[in-house]
Amino acid sequence: MTALTTTPAQDETSGWRTALPHVVPFLGILVLALLLPFVSNDYWVLIGTRAAIYWVLISGLNLVVGFAGHLAIGYVALLTLGAYTTSVLVAGNVIPAVPVFAALPIAGLVGAVFGVIVGLPALRLRTFYFAMSTLGFATIVTQIALAWQSVTGGGIGITGPEFPAPFNTAWGFYGLCIAFAAVTTWMSANVARSRFGRALIAVRDAEVAAEATGISKPKMLIAIFLFAGALAAIAGGLFATLQTYITPDAFTFDLSVLFFIAILIGGRGSILGPLLGTIILTILPEIAAPLAAWSTFLYAVLLLVIVLVMPGGIAALLDFRNRRPLASNRSIVPRPAALAEIVRQRKGGKLLKLRGIELAFGNVKAIDGLDLDVTPAQIHGLIGPNGSGKTTTLNVISGYYAAKAGNMTLGDEALPPGQPTLRAPCGIARTFQTPRVIGEASVLQNVMIGGSIEGRATFVEAMLALPRNGEDERKLAAKARALLGVVGLETLADVRADRLQHSELRFIEIARALMLDPDFLLLDEPAAGLSNDEIERLAALIKAICARGTGVLLVEHHADLIFDICHQVTVLNLGRTLAAGTPAEIRVHKEVVSAYLGG
Repeated sequence: MTALTTTPAQDETSGWRTALPHVVPFLGILVLALLLPFVSNDYWVLIGTRAAIYWVLISGLNLVVGFAGHLAIGYVALLTLGAYTTSVLVAGNVIPAVPVFAALPIAGLVGAVFGVIVGLPALRLRTFYFAMSTLGFATIVTQIALAWQSVTGGGIGITGPEFPAPFNTAWGFYGLCIAFAAVTTWMSANVARSRFGRALIAVRDAEVAAEATGISKPKMLIAIFLFAGALAAIAGGLFATLQTYITPDAFTFDLSVLFFIAILIGGRGSILGPLLGTIILTILPEIAAPLAAWSTFLYAVLLLVIVLVMPGGIAALLDFRNRRPLASNRSIVPRPAALAEIVRQRKGGKLLKLRGIELAFGNVKAIDGLDLDVTPAQIHGLIGPNGSGKTTTLNVISGYYAAKAGNMTLGDEALPPGQPTLRAPCGIARTFQTPRVIGEASVLQNVMIGGSIEGRATFVEAMLALPRNGEDERKLAAKARALLGVVGLETLADVRADRLQHSELRFIEIARALMLDPDFLLLDEPAAGLSNDEIERLAALIKAICARGTGVLLVEHHADLIFDICHQVTVLNLGRTLAAGTPAEIRVHKEVVSAYLGG
């Protein structure tokens, strides 16, 4: 298995070479931050402290907004919650006074819990509906702070916590906040580069494909909301110290807008971009102090400019690598023989069996009593006119639709209806009629998403870059690169997927599906949009996959491809089986010729 074997020294050297260009900008920002106290006055140290605190919150919020794609506008609520929790604990208004370094992690735990509470609507609500729910929570927190006078001081407010020496000076507190910002940057970047970060982007841009690879959206989002909520509350504790005295008026809607726009300026799916956006938006009001009263209007104008002029944000402006032109005469040359080094050889195997499957949409029966067997190490073609139920059948097998009658079994075990995230663990992978690819991710990252469920490291291990997470990443990357070699796209591994041709996206999907090392592969019109040469290469690749013992269910309109490579063919018409048999039998079947093949 030469494609997958590298020495630890080679892995470490390659990893550093890959990571260095990404690390240098962060180190540059850190060096400038550390130099600030030596080249400026206390006022700019105060501004730098504020930027660092804001970034502690935004680094977590960025995973919710920029990576998961949820419009969480009201995160000032968690800043408020953390500020009051820390201040109340240090003041001893409810329980005996707690040291500030103990109060901060407690506030983080409270923020994590409420981060999940704020985020739970995201499992049901999308876009602006979720944004409104977060704003509603922000209003609730503010009203509680006003009403609970015995604890929070109400409208009068409460004294913010004070840190012990050496952090009780402007310079010392600045250093502490920079340390917090550096650690949260490191942790959020670790998550972003892990299978969890890729899964968030997959859920954001290609949720159906994410489910097909076994990614559970609820589990993923809950982990992110815990993390983002904890950071927001810790930022609140630091913010309370910076303010020295806090009232509900300190937590304005403008702050929420600032946090949100910093991420939009930075660009989705980036850590460096939102960090720069936070710095810019913190410094900008100080430079344009006379316009402070117009801040909300200016934010709105800035948001409009971002959408119209640079929708990709700062991250897109800094992505010089993806501005390089690609060769226009590219050709896809798969190497099916290399599968032997990557995909295990299966012997025997379970039968995927459908019996009496029925599914209707209103009064229209999409599938009407379908019986179908998909055998290991065989290619089963599924053909028929448009609207005959081919893709619907794949969706039923994949769990996107739940059959109203009938049953599906994999060997002796029943496949539960619905629940698409359970198919990947059962060894069922698929591609889609319209390629479901994450355009903003690289080709390599798209393929690595297919192996998400193979990772063993937990979210905490990924966040802290522990050894097991590093091992997961090395294995997934090596396997993904090897599979890109199999489908003939290894030279495009680091290119954004949205720059590729349609035919290349088809082969990316196949490589992603093979990351599961599936027992059964469902292909939905993989030859659509391919040239004759590419169809021939696709046929050779499908046969090689089948030769490793994988059962293939192929939906396709190219009749020649079906008859050339399939062992069995089922013809559907109006959701019913019109004919089933070998390609030779189907070619001469009178009803099939009349209804589908013509002649």
